[in-house]
Amino acid sequence: MSQQTFANRLRTAGSGRRTTVRGRASSGRPPWMERPHWYGQGAKAAALAVLTVIVLYPFVLAIGTSLAGREELNANGGYVLLPKHPTLEAYRVILSGGVVTQAAVVSIFITLIGTALSLACTVLIAYGTSRPGTVLGKPILLLVLGTFLFAPGIIPTYLAVQQFQLLDTYASLILPVLLNAFNIVVVRSFFQSIPEELYDAARIDGAGEVTVLFRIVLPLSKAVLAIVGLFYAVGYWNSFFNAVLYLNDSGKFPIQVILRSYVLNGQSINAQAMGVHAIPPATSLQMAVLIIAIVPIFCVYPFLQKFFVKGVLTGAIKG
Repeated sequence: MSQQTFANRLRTAGSGRRTTVRGRASSGRPPWMERPHWYGQGAKAAALAVLTVIVLYPFVLAIGTSLAGREELNANGGYVLLPKHPTLEAYRVILSGGVVTQAAVVSIFITLIGTALSLACTVLIAYGTSRPGTVLGKPILLLVLGTFLFAPGIIPTYLAVQQFQLLDTYASLILPVLLNAFNIVVVRSFFQSIPEELYDAARIDGAGEVTVLFRIVLPLSKAVLAIVGLFYAVGYWNSFFNAVLYLNDSGKFPIQVILRSYVLNGQSINAQAMGVHAIPPATSLQMAVLIIAIVPIFCVYPFLQKFFVKGVLTGAIKG
């Protein structure tokens, strides 16, 4: 076989192989991924539908029970999924007393102030420890990481709060949980992932550390700050143990303590103090307080989800 004939065969085989690879690539699927079968897609859809029902059923049951009347609750064993004659009497009775309303306002205040302070302190510590040459940067980082291994107990924390005269104040619900070491590590890692060329370019233009933080780092960190802010907000909103431990004035209780009193402890509502003669069943009142405690933080998620997507798109760094 001549060298020219052998070269022609190699050229022909190579062109056929390229045609095959191009043909697979033109289908839009990788060569190692087979075409999905209809029964596989159906099983995934069925599993997703079952999980959706399992997640939504308790929430819908709580809403239906809070809107049901006494006769309908007695006829269905105390819980109603879809009431035939819905009523807002349970919500009217609860909100007319002022206890739940005041507790909701306290929870909103604690959540907003606490989340803002926690985010600010987290960003400052994470940025300071992420930049090389920061004064006392390594000792502060070791101190933060040490909280993973040596968590303070209930009694030392209570004694510290008492020593600083924070008992029976709203500050006792914020300052003891102001920082979270895991969130600091997450934000610090994100700051370190920002290319060093951006910092150098900003310093060449004469920008200081504060300008770099607010003009470059924070706009690129919207996604991670939104996630960390959500963690802090959910923690402040759902916290009730610190309120039970540090607060003595019931007028300062957040919504979770009131929810615990009505649902777990079975505390009854004083109808005469609320100016009503007949109150709805206890189950309806409990579910109504539960919905009032869930709805505010539940409504935040769609807006934060959109903010997550926007933060990722605007904060993306293209190499």
